[in-house]
Amino acid sequence: MGHGVVGGGVAEIIATHKQKLFSAVGEEIYIKHILDLREFPDSPFADRFTKNFEDISNDIEVRIVVETMGGLHPSYEYVKECLSKGKSVVTSNKELVAAYGAELLQIATEQNANFLFEASVGGGIPIIRPMNQCLVANNVSEIAGILNGTTNFILTKMIRENMSFEKALKLAQELGYAERNPAADVEGHDACRKICILASLAYGKHIYPDAVTTQGITDITLEDVEYASIWGGVIKLIGTVKKVDKDTIDIIVAPMFVPMNSQLANIDDVFNGIMVRGDCTGDVVFYGKGAGKLPTASAVVADMIDCVKHLKARKHLFWVDSDNSSVLPAEKSVTAMFVRGVANNKIDAYYKAKDAFGEIHILHKASEPENEFAFITEPMTVAEIDAKLGELAEEGIKVISKIRIGDL
Repeated sequence: MGHGVVGGGVAEIIATHKQKLFSAVGEEIYIKHILDLREFPDSPFADRFTKNFEDISNDIEVRIVVETMGGLHPSYEYVKECLSKGKSVVTSNKELVAAYGAELLQIATEQNANFLFEASVGGGIPIIRPMNQCLVANNVSEIAGILNGTTNFILTKMIRENMSFEKALKLAQELGYAERNPAADVEGHDACRKICILASLAYGKHIYPDAVTTQGITDITLEDVEYASIWGGVIKLIGTVKKVDKDTIDIIVAPMFVPMNSQLANIDDVFNGIMVRGDCTGDVVFYGKGAGKLPTASAVVADMIDCVKHLKARKHLFWVDSDNSSVLPAEKSVTAMFVRGVANNKIDAYYKAKDAFGEIHILHKASEPENEFAFITEPMTVAEIDAKLGELAEEGIKVISKIRIGDL
């Protein structure tokens, strides 16, 4: 269902890797229908296109359905009906999984079918299957990752080439990395959906995106990038979830200062990197292209192979629905913070900041304006940081930037 970039890639892999796929499952995977509103007269599958969803849902020979349409509607309704009829479904649609994963997994369980979505996080990077199988013996204390290639490309240009956010975004659009409306990427929503899926898988309860504090990169400036370098790191958009106690997780998407000794610091351009911190394995990092036609399609086809191998037998991939009560309120999240601002008297501002925060680590750059100050706080709750910055504001000290320090 859907013959766009990813759907077209799936059809291409099935056509060009026929022998490889046959040897993996012992029988041919045959594409019987392709649902799309457009015409594809030059496609080698031209005779199999349909505009009628019921041609798929009512065909008892169809055992596996692939959803690559994107969006929530009609994807949700189509996937739900296919699962309800006992067909296994594979999707690359992170928005669908983040919004309805618990419900669709429950229907799959009841129908002894599979609902698989490896391609929904990290494109071609294997992460769902390793977490569900290879790391199952671990208690996962934290997952942190660069989950969006577009924002990582923009930040890389800002870091390496001193390019402004606006120019880097324009370049990303020209190269096809960013959409004409880039909001889902640059405002952090795409990364949020992905970290919600990983959190749901790791901790067994559905985490909905609207419960997650999400901040994008639109306010990041070259000054912030320079201060990160002086501090000893780089700025990355990080989606992270960590276990606070047995009932609570701290989950957030935000730009962070990442130290250069972190395995995530040197993941650049459109690449993604996901670190899983297990009690037995320690830190395990998954790295690769997080999007693109064939990388994403390869993950979809791998799930299709899994479905073929598990017809009438479920893979144990499941989480329960929840009311988001396990998510730590944003103001209780603990972090150190980079703060940059302006004041009439910079020396006085530092003294006042020290009075408010206690220990601070002052940062200086060679060409800093006379009225600019920058420092790193000690770790404390976001509520405490905001209250102390409020005290400074009352003293006429204006904060321009505040960026989390990633403990990565």
